[in-house]
Amino acid sequence: IQTLYDDLVEQGSKSLVDALVVGATIEDMDIVDLQLRRSGIEAIDDVYANLEKGSRNHLRAFIRTLERQGGEYVPAFLTVAEYEAIFSSPTERARSGA
Repeated sequence: IQTLYDDLVEQGSKSLVDALVVGATIEDMDIVDLQLRRSGIEAIDDVYANLEKGSRNHLRAFIRTLERQGGEYVPAFLTVAEYEAIFSSPTERARSGA
């Protein structure tokens, strides 16, 4: 984890576009990680689902800003189809009470 952190900090320190790519990469990785952690316990899975919504919203924001800066992002963990489905869908809200 430390090596990953160090690598991402180094990459993101190069430029605004690189920082945005790192942000998108982290959200990409978080979404897949959260999907893999489903437990079958409703209360825990609700928390994971809301965290995943937040990561999808963050990913959308990073990508929109990245594209305005002339950059582009290629998903590193999500499939292209999953990534396109997220980016083409609207901002999500967390389910209240979860």
